[in-house]
Amino acid sequence: MTLSFSVLASGSSGNAFYIGTDKERILVDAGLSGKKLDQLFQSIHVDPSTLTRILVTHEHSDHIKGLGIFARRHNLPIYANEKTWEAMEGKVGKLSLDQKFTFDMETVQCFNGIDVESFAVSHDAAEPMFYTFHHEGKKVSLVTDLGYVSERIKKTVEASDALIFEANHDISMLQMGRYPWSVKKRILGDYGHVSNEDAALALEDIIKDKTKRIYLAHLSKDNNMKELARMAVEQHLTEKDFPIHHGLKIFDTDPNEATALCHLTD
Repeated sequence: MTLSFSVLASGSSGNAFYIGTDKERILVDAGLSGKKLDQLFQSIHVDPSTLTRILVTHEHSDHIKGLGIFARRHNLPIYANEKTWEAMEGKVGKLSLDQKFTFDMETVQCFNGIDVESFAVSHDAAEPMFYTFHHEGKKVSLVTDLGYVSERIKKTVEASDALIFEANHDISMLQMGRYPWSVKKRILGDYGHVSNEDAALALEDIIKDKTKRIYLAHLSKDNNMKELARMAVEQHLTEKDFPIHHGLKIFDTDPNEATALCHLTD
């Protein structure tokens, strides 16, 4: 079975990620309206009524804005760790007990042939965690919303066939921008977001021969641009002799448009 995925939306305004096979179809986060999520699925020709479950990374609104309404509309079970469930209380509306499941941090759950591994990230949420997906020798890792990239995270996501990786801000744009200093300090801190430059440095350690696709994700609307993020990462990796455009491709993501559905085949 082919493992397919799409970054449905990514950015400071809303995030959602789809990954699945013929037997299992997973949505990670639902940070947009239910209507917008349905439209995004339509754009990649995936029927949202065929989804099997939703995984949640953390309780910030750009990751759970449409979670309750979308889960109720399509009668989907939701998985999150206990602290995230507590933090989401009152934010997602009424859910039936058979829709609420626990996915502990640093564990693996198997869903119809997809092994999903959860791992901790450093971010200012209750207990934020992201996921690596394993299926028939293929590996896809989703990692955004982190203040810094720990060695443990690098080891967890290294040698992925595809990486969805945070490149949140250009440091100069952030420092010169309109945000108050308290917000800038949060973003630049160990519980904030990864810059373009830090993303490039981390990717240098994470990329292995089997890595063919990198999606730069969670770009700030005010403090970054797709061109800047891509240039920073491509320039650094090219200097380190990675085969950019010759086997290794860098892709943009967007807060309003889904990336083309990618099928990982042998």
